[in-house]
Amino acid sequence: MSLMSNEAVQPYQRIAQDYGEKIRQGRLAAGTKLPGIRELSEEYGVAAGTVQRALTELRNAGLIYSHQGRGSFVSNSSGNAGQDPTTLAIKALESQVAELSARLDKLEQGRDD
Repeated sequence: MSLMSNEAVQPYQRIAQDYGEKIRQGRLAAGTKLPGIRELSEEYGVAAGTVQRALTELRNAGLIYSHQGRGSFVSNSSGNAGQDPTTLAIKALESQVAELSARLDKLEQGRDD
């Protein structure tokens, strides 16, 4: 059943694991800007939505934060350890709302074409 093991890790999970590892190992310092969605989708050969899902996973894990229009950045990982779950949950929700807003903007722009 090698087919199952190939399907066990989705493309978005692979990206999230790769970047999560780089962050945890200190290869990406706090405040470092991550490559853009287009750049990551080309690097991994996946659709932009796949990259967005990976970034959402990283945000939910508290490893990165995003600013609409500016990109995603590595969180201060030492700071997240001391934050209570409620604060982390609020941050995760804020990032999800920002991502959904960005997606909605893209959809609305697509209808104007």
